[in-house]
Amino acid sequence: MTRKEQGHIKPDSYAEAMRYIANAKNVLAKAGMEGDMYIDPKYVRMACGTAYSGVLVALDDLANLKKVDAPKGGKRKSIAHYRDILGGNQKLQRYLDTVYKNLHLSGYYDGNLDSAVIKSGFKYAKELINLVKPLAQEAL
Repeated sequence: MTRKEQGHIKPDSYAEAMRYIANAKNVLAKAGMEGDMYIDPKYVRMACGTAYSGVLVALDDLANLKKVDAPKGGKRKSIAHYRDILGGNQKLQRYLDTVYKNLHLSGYYDGNLDSAVIKSGFKYAKELINLVKPLAQEAL
């Protein structure tokens, strides 16, 4: 059975990725704002991790469609693996790097409360997911 024929079995990855983004926005709203800074790092970290995971959902689906293998030997997928999925597309790689740095590293790991950094990460996460969708459809 081809991937196209399995469409009714597997949930739409684009919709799933965007659901992560919507959930992340709801969590981020709980963080509260004081000026240009979020107040509660717990909610910022949760939101950033969820939004970044949404991007990975979209990229994992693209990898499956492009038949890009996961790392061998049970190794975890790294940012390099996700860059490989995007091939030579410099624009998509820049978006991924921004999402990785702003959401995953700065927001999730470091607990950065600067709203400009977090909002930039969310912006490029949505853009990346939207740009990956047509690539996934072409790979079918």
